[in-house]
Amino acid sequence: MAGFDDPIILVALICIPLLFLFYRRIVAKKRQEAMKFSHIGFIKSALGNKKKSKRSEILLFLSFSMIACMIIGLANPHIPLEQTKEGVNVVLVLDISGSMLASDYQPNRIEAAKSSAEILLNSLNDKDHAGIVVFESGATTAAYLSPYKEKVIEKLRSITAKEGKTAIGDGLTLGIDMASSIPNKKKVVILLSDGVNNAGIITPDEAIQFAIANQIQVNTIGMGSEGKVKLGEDWWGNPVYAELDEETLQNIAIQTGGSYFKSVDISTLDSVYENISENIEREQEETNIKDWFFFAAITLLLIQFYLRYGKGRIIQ
Repeated sequence: MAGFDDPIILVALICIPLLFLFYRRIVAKKRQEAMKFSHIGFIKSALGNKKKSKRSEILLFLSFSMIACMIIGLANPHIPLEQTKEGVNVVLVLDISGSMLASDYQPNRIEAAKSSAEILLNSLNDKDHAGIVVFESGATTAAYLSPYKEKVIEKLRSITAKEGKTAIGDGLTLGIDMASSIPNKKKVVILLSDGVNNAGIITPDEAIQFAIANQIQVNTIGMGSEGKVKLGEDWWGNPVYAELDEETLQNIAIQTGGSYFKSVDISTLDSVYENISENIEREQEETNIKDWFFFAAITLLLIQFYLRYGKGRIIQ
């Protein structure tokens, strides 16, 4: 929304109509005095011809416009523009628990997730910062928040899955903390998981409240095939299947103002990251435009100077 840093200065604009009324009063007085004399030549001289009168009005209009531009400029006007100078903090929170080694995605889930995440990182703007948090039985930082996306991608490519459980709450909390580490930026966290929260010391609900308190939008991605995916067997030889807790991921997205996406194969995962990249909301920036008004004032001054003393004019 447009506004002014020093709106009180705009009160000075009232001097313009006051100056105009003063000018009209002087002109009217001059006409009245001229009528007291019968000499036609003097009256013409006092009243002036229409061409000269029109030129005087133009010069007067330019003077008032110049004064108005200077006053508005001194009030420091600003307008909102697309995208902030500071950019956006984007943090990827990636599940690296044992289930991410499942081979329903080629070559496996973790490698597919890393490949698709590069799509998002490569699409970010120069002034955006990116970072990566990984989690399994606990959470840790894989790449610190940085404007150097190529360095972040290098760290992403080196990530490997672990034989651990799934601590969604811990991973999300660390991601939120990272997103908040650089102030004055919009913050977006993207959480990808293929499992159920079954480890860690922070619950998903506690992480949600942390995100809300820090005004951070969380987009979530549920990774898993349409059918059952066997991960292996337990101690007694019973098959163990990958589970996806969509309800928890949906709840995280809804309560933090984000979106939930379901990925069933590498193609849909690529599309998910492309969709998130295109829909990252960028805050409007209040940009000072006082120089525009100062430039306009100088331009009007030059025009007035030309009309007074330019080619074919006699200096009065």
